[in-house]
Amino acid sequence: MSQTVPPFADLLANCRHSAIHLETRDAYGVENEDEDFAAWRGGHRHTPENRDEWWNDFHSSVAEAVDRGVRVRRARVVSEPLSEYIRYERSCTFQNVLAGEDVRWLPRRMASDLLIPGNDLWLFDQDLIRFGLFSGDGAFVGHTLSEDPDLIKSISESFESIWNRALPHDRYTT
Repeated sequence: MSQTVPPFADLLANCRHSAIHLETRDAYGVENEDEDFAAWRGGHRHTPENRDEWWNDFHSSVAEAVDRGVRVRRARVVSEPLSEYIRYERSCTFQNVLAGEDVRWLPRRMASDLLIPGNDLWLFDQDLIRFGLFSGDGAFVGHTLSEDPDLIKSISESFESIWNRALPHDRYTT
């Protein structure tokens, strides 16, 4: 099925109330993060003070949405001990928080009785789901969209179950 998926920034710009993001993988191989991940592996750490190094269009889109009153939430379901990639992601999460996201972490061991979608996703205003598709090794494959009301209801209920059990970013320790 061929589908044109608008850029994330456009989807978020049209958002009026809420945007939720669910991440469930322990590793991602996203090319635009390769250089930053390699630098992190080499010991470099971003800080709030070196914002000019890390602030990007994604952060600006989130900050603009939050300024408009959109509630942006991100839940991460993670295996413990954390994979190297998730340790990197955790060290950068302050960036999401400074952009205005509310971020929570759910250890996978605490999610056994929850129904979790098979793909990462964004749900915009309870109207539109954008699934992120990845290969087995974490390489980005593509996006698909759904406006199916039954699927949206199911995804929303799943996310809320995860969110209610997950730990806020500032309280999550491993």
